[in-house]
Amino acid sequence: MRVCEEFFSDGNRQINVFIVGVGTVGKKLLAQLAQQSEFLRENLRLNVRVVGLANSRKVLFDEEGIDLPNYELRITNYGIEHDLPSSAIANLIIEKNLRNSIFVDVTANAEVVEIYPKLLQKAISVIACNKIAASSEYEKYRKLKDTAREYNANFLFETNVGAGLPVINTLNDLTRSGDKINRIEAVLSGTLNFVFNNYDGSRSFSSVVKQAQTEGYTEPDPRLDLSGTDVARKILILAREAGFKLEMSDIENKGFLPESCLEGSVEDFYNEMEKHESYFRELLDAARKQNLSLKYIASFDDGKASVGLQSIHAAHNFANLSGKDNAVLFYTNRYADLPLVVKGAGAGADVTAAGVFADIIRAARI
Repeated sequence: MRVCEEFFSDGNRQINVFIVGVGTVGKKLLAQLAQQSEFLRENLRLNVRVVGLANSRKVLFDEEGIDLPNYELRITNYGIEHDLPSSAIANLIIEKNLRNSIFVDVTANAEVVEIYPKLLQKAISVIACNKIAASSEYEKYRKLKDTAREYNANFLFETNVGAGLPVINTLNDLTRSGDKINRIEAVLSGTLNFVFNNYDGSRSFSSVVKQAQTEGYTEPDPRLDLSGTDVARKILILAREAGFKLEMSDIENKGFLPESCLEGSVEDFYNEMEKHESYFRELLDAARKQNLSLKYIASFDDGKASVGLQSIHAAHNFANLSGKDNAVLFYTNRYADLPLVVKGAGAGADVTAAGVFADIIRAARI
C-alpha cells in the first residue's frame, strides 16, 4: 500500500485529517496547518490535507481538501446542518475509506469519545485534545490503548497534560527505554499558576480568575480548574502512562475553594468568589507572613497521587514559575537525585494547537 501510495503521489505521503471542534484551539490548529503545509511537503514529504470539519451545527467533507484560509466561509456555505450523533459522523468518516486517515477531537464532549473505539478498529488514528478518554475508567482507557495497538493505529493525547509541552511523550520515552517512574511532582494548571502569580491583594481573586478566563487559559467552566478536577485528571493520566492502575477516585483532592463557589452557574461562581474575598486574602497573607508563595501542586509517589494548594519557599523548584507556566519533575531510576524537568507555557490556544499539530505529525510518520 505504501509503495502504490508513493507512486501515485510523487513520493509524498497523503494524510487525510478529520477535525471535530472548531473553537478557539481548533481555529488556531487550522491556521497552523495552513501555514505549515508547504514546509511539510518539502521537508517531511507529507501532504496533510483537512478533508473533514465538524462544529456543533454543521459538518463539511471535501475529499480534495478544504481550503483552510477560507474554511469558515466553506463550512457556512457548504456545510451540512446536522443534529447527528457522533456515531453517525464516525460512520461517514469510515465510509469515505480514505488512506492514512487521522481523527482529531478538539472538544470536551463525552459523546465524541464514544466513537474512538470504532475509528481505531478501522485503523484510523485518534488524536485527543479532549481529556475525557484518558481520564475515564481505567478499563476504558486501557481498552483504547490496546485497540490502537491491535489495529496498528495511533491513540495520542499529548495535550491532555501541559498543552504543547512534551510531557507525555517524554514519560513514554523514559518507560519505553527501560526507566521506571518513581515519583512525579508537577504544576499542571497554567490557569492556577497564572491566578496565584497575579493575585497580590491589589484586586479581587475573582477578577484575576476572570482575567485568566478572558485570556483563554481556563476550561469553559473555570471551576474545573479552580476545584482541582482538571489537575487531578492530568496527574491521573501521567500515573497511568507510567504504568500504574489508578482511578479518578484514587486521587486525593485537597480543594481550597469554599463549597458555595462550586454551586450554581458560572456567574454564581464569580459572585460567590467576590463574597469570599476575605478568605482568599487570608490565604495570601498567611503565606506572605512566612515569606512563602502559593502554588497548586500535583504529586505522585509510591503509587499514590494528590493535588492541592501549597505554600512553598523561595528555593522550591516551582517558586519561580511565571505566568501560565507548567513544570513536571520526573524522578526515576536514572534521574534519582536530580529530576528530569519539562517546563514551559502550559495553557493557551496557540501552544495547545501546536501540541495537537505535533501529535498529527507523529501519527502521520509512524
